[in-house]
Amino acid sequence: MPGNMPAAEREISVDLARALLHEQHPDLAERPLRPRESGWDNAIFQIGDDLVMRLPRREVAVAALRNEQRWLPSLAERLPLPIPVPVRVGVPGARYDWPFSICPWFEGESAADGALDARAAARDLGAFLRALHVPAPEEAPKNEVRGGALSGRGPALEERLRLLGDRVDGDAIRARFARAVAVPRDPSLRLWLHGDLHPANLVTRAGRLAAVIDFGDLTAGDPATDLAAAWMLFDRETRPGFREAAGAADDATWARARGWALSHAVAVLASSADNPRMHAVGARTLARVLDDPDG
Repeated sequence: MPGNMPAAEREISVDLARALLHEQHPDLAERPLRPRESGWDNAIFQIGDDLVMRLPRREVAVAALRNEQRWLPSLAERLPLPIPVPVRVGVPGARYDWPFSICPWFEGESAADGALDARAAARDLGAFLRALHVPAPEEAPKNEVRGGALSGRGPALEERLRLLGDRVDGDAIRARFARAVAVPRDPSLRLWLHGDLHPANLVTRAGRLAAVIDFGDLTAGDPATDLAAAWMLFDRETRPGFREAAGAADDATWARARGWALSHAVAVLASSADNPRMHAVGARTLARVLDDPDG
């Protein structure tokens, strides 16, 4: 059977979050504090109307949060959409032994939930990626999963197909994935990447993109990893506008992006038994990739 999201390695409650505010940011401690939907890596609490507190719930998220604290301030200066640059940081202590961040709260809906003006979003997200995808410095965060050779995702894909069984067309998926893996890639290419650009990490207002969030997988590498969003968000009619706005004219990069979309779709389907919203994202993405006449 498909699995659930990973279990938390730290129990993080509203009471703990408020206690940490009292200890480290007392001027915020009496504001309204309410839990929001947590992701795989972080517990989320909204502070008042304009801030959000992000606390790692798994150890693997700690380094990612530190990367966000280090790199997002400089990246934000040249990006055309808001991103969650930390405005305060928390340090490990007796109550909670990991760091945490306090960031702006972006009011709106997740692109996985709300109605989206797909043509406008294609232009806006494409322009965002064109601005983000520039050469990264040597000390940029390393990521063993995102930004590298698509072939490295092969074993995980096979394991997830085993879990999904006859719920998906495994033969069609393997054939499409093999074609994408065969496309050449320049291993020296190191562009800044978001690393986890799926609909739940996009905030919308009135159908337009309002912010890009959750840079926990921030890294450098092949932009095809991010360009997989073309199939996660857009249909056959709106993908060309995204491709043009993102500057992804190279056919090889676009083909690898299609392979990454396939990998993401299977990963989401295999890990979302307890999350109908993300299961729907995985199903839509898989259908779009398999229906793509160029794939």
